[in-house]
Amino acid sequence: MSGMKSSVSKVRRAFSLVELVVVVLIVGILAAVAAPKMFDTSTKARESATKASLSVVRNAIELYYSENAAYPTLAQLTDMQAANGIKKFIKGPFPVSAYGNKTAAVFEGTAAQPTPTAGWVYDPATGNFWVNDATNFSAW
Repeated sequence: MSGMKSSVSKVRRAFSLVELVVVVLIVGILAAVAAPKMFDTSTKARESATKASLSVVRNAIELYYSENAAYPTLAQLTDMQAANGIKKFIKGPFPVSAYGNKTAAVFEGTAAQPTPTAGWVYDPATGNFWVNDATNFSAW
């Protein structure tokens, strides 16, 4: 009886093919759910940077208006060397749009008339300042 091997005492030392396929499927499903959220972070970062720049410039325009009872002209808004502009309300260079056309150039117009070469649109009659991007033009 000692020479007889028992089939009950076999020890399993590896995963079966079915178990491996199930694990691979679960990892694939998790990756499909998580990947779009991970890859969208750069777009959200650009949007956040642009919104922060919008806030800085809009606040500078309002400070200029409170001191002068008029909104700055386009030249006073963009010329960071002019003593009568918004230079004293913005430290450093004029902000660059990180979204849309990605420049510091400002186009004078309204929200309905974006230009493809400017990063910003400014309406000196109302003091409105927007990012020059057709998809998010009025939302910000």
